[in-house]
Amino acid sequence: MKKVFLFLFCFFSISINMIANNIVVGAERIDQYLPFLKGKKVGLVVNQTSSIGNTHLLDTLLQLQINVSCVFAPEHGFRGTADAGEHVKNGIDPKTKTTIISLYGDNKKPKVTQLKNIDVVLFDIQDVGVRFYTYISTLQYVMEACAENKKALIILDRPNPNGHYVDGPVLDTINRSFVGMQAIPIVHGMTIGEYANMLNGEKWLANKLHCNLTVIKCINYDHKTFYNLPIKPSPNLPNMAAIYLYPSLCFFEGTDHVSLGRGTNKPFQIYGSNVFTRKLPYSFTPKPVEGAKNPPLLDKICYGYDLSKLSLDSLRKQKFTLKYVLKAYQMTPDSISFFNNFFVKLSGTDVLTTQIKSGLNEKVIKASWKEKIIQFKAIRKKYLLYADFE
Repeated sequence: MKKVFLFLFCFFSISINMIANNIVVGAERIDQYLPFLKGKKVGLVVNQTSSIGNTHLLDTLLQLQINVSCVFAPEHGFRGTADAGEHVKNGIDPKTKTTIISLYGDNKKPKVTQLKNIDVVLFDIQDVGVRFYTYISTLQYVMEACAENKKALIILDRPNPNGHYVDGPVLDTINRSFVGMQAIPIVHGMTIGEYANMLNGEKWLANKLHCNLTVIKCINYDHKTFYNLPIKPSPNLPNMAAIYLYPSLCFFEGTDHVSLGRGTNKPFQIYGSNVFTRKLPYSFTPKPVEGAKNPPLLDKICYGYDLSKLSLDSLRKQKFTLKYVLKAYQMTPDSISFFNNFFVKLSGTDVLTTQIKSGLNEKVIKASWKEKIIQFKAIRKKYLLYADFE
């Protein structure tokens, strides 16, 4: 009876997905990873995106009588509602009574005691393909913990919505932080599974550890595919426009004068400031909302630009751009205090700050990191699981 249920469940889920966009994500390929889980104590690294159709992966595995010992939750929590940077607390899932262990806050890496009663870890989180989006930092810590404690790790791969290009300055490792742990560009053009293979293959894990890794690939995906996310990956990336603009607009997190729309209904789709001229075409006032309880420039009228009306096709073609941050810098009266210390962590290099202050244009700045991009692409190519965009 269980086998019949599993077959029907897989067939129904894959059929719905195939109709929608012809892509079958790793989580939907239950028959490929269920044999690794039977009779094992399983730890899940998941959030709200870890679903098969309308059913959460946790619920699916419990229905299949898999022994799920606990859930490890990344930034924004198991349900994906916590603010960016907000510490996520341990707890109990009220629906399934499963233990939830936070990997965002004081404990970013699974501890020996937390893995003691686990045989295998299953990682299934939708990423957006940007270096400072912290899910790949969580991935690295999970891989290191699994390697240190001799636990197998299975990644259920998902498409990268920004996987159709590579761009941005490559991180200088002296600027390592949780928003950038490896020498990769801002937009790396890899899925979670491909990036995990790179961490292993390049010996980038701590102490050159090697994780016992299995990646369950997507079907019918390649890096020329534009994948529309069915579930928002975090509170302030509510739609595809925000996801495409995220690599470019997140730089405003590293400024003290500019809002990127947190505390509005258009986060990462607008930007403005209370110090910009009132003659600009758009204005907004950040307010406390779920996912942005205390947004930058709270209750201040910001004047700026609305990018939400740009077509998705134009945003895909635009890719990563510096034009928004360059324009904001030029419009800020007190440009000396424009940057805060977080800007270097986001960019991964102190060179970009100097270039912007020097008045260099985008073309010149982008040319300065071209050689490192070429070097990174050569490394990246070794670990691709899907046909590339070039």
